[in-house]
Amino acid sequence: MTNWTENEVDRIGVANELRIATKRTDGSVRSFVPIWVVRVGDDLYIRAYHGPGGSWYRQAQRSGRAMIRAGGIEREVTFTPGDDALRSSIDAAYRGKYGRGMYVDAMVTDDAAAATLRLEPAED
Repeated sequence: MTNWTENEVDRIGVANELRIATKRTDGSVRSFVPIWVVRVGDDLYIRAYHGPGGSWYRQAQRSGRAMIRAGGIEREVTFTPGDDALRSSIDAAYRGKYGRGMYVDAMVTDDAAAATLRLEPAED
């Protein structure tokens, strides 16, 4: 169950890019980097282009928290692993939103799919 408001999911889900700044273990925030975000139902998903070896993904796995900016929304988030049962829906969401081409092709590989995270608003 997501705690996003409908407005937040709508605005983040249609944003072309999401900027993410992972948190260090001491709570300080790293620099924001642009990534793609997709919506499947009422959930928001991100993937690491470079798979589990990607820098921001490794940092997200370590800290479990990040700040995001997209669609005029800025929120602290936590992550849960993407659901393997939703892989085809998430792949389709990437293709539907971002079209075809080498960058989208990279986002639907097994490696990228292994680095899928569902965004959840952090609770204070």
